[in-house]
Amino acid sequence: MASGDKPPNVKGERPAMPGPRKAVKGAARTRGAQLRHTMPTVRGSRPPAALAVLEDHLGYFVRRLQIWIFQDFIRSLSRVDLSPAQFSVLVVTNANRGLSQAVLAQTLGIERARLARLLHRLEERGLIQRLQSASDGRRHALQLTPTGRTLLTRAKHLAARHERRLIEKLGGERHDLLLTALRDL
Repeated sequence: MASGDKPPNVKGERPAMPGPRKAVKGAARTRGAQLRHTMPTVRGSRPPAALAVLEDHLGYFVRRLQIWIFQDFIRSLSRVDLSPAQFSVLVVTNANRGLSQAVLAQTLGIERARLARLLHRLEERGLIQRLQSASDGRRHALQLTPTGRTLLTRAKHLAARHERRLIEKLGGERHDLLLTALRDL
């Protein structure tokens, strides 16, 4: 190899200096490369090692983003001592007064046994009530208590701040694109 020549890049390795990537797979490849350069990581920086085939795995990047989102959301809700799952339960219950546990579990994709434990904790804190349904005595109708509604108002403000941080991290256009795509699944 002559002086000044660059060694051939070993398959799966990144070039030493970041540069524009070839649009080998069209525009989607280019958009993916742009997203990777801003993808949040656990430490806030890009991984120091090559990702090899993971570069083209959507699930890998969705999971990385999900981890960042949940860490930030958990920190946000810690001020009101709520988990993301508890927040979701309070939001949906508040929007659907008298909702049954079965419908709530189905709506949120939470296993019924796990939801029962979660509701028990919220009930112990005085945030939610399980009342016997007027139409079916075997069913519980859920509703927030006044304390639960007050706490939910505070939690919604914290969640809105979290969402603004996410928009700042991704950019408004990417945020809207991801939200639309994932909502439609």
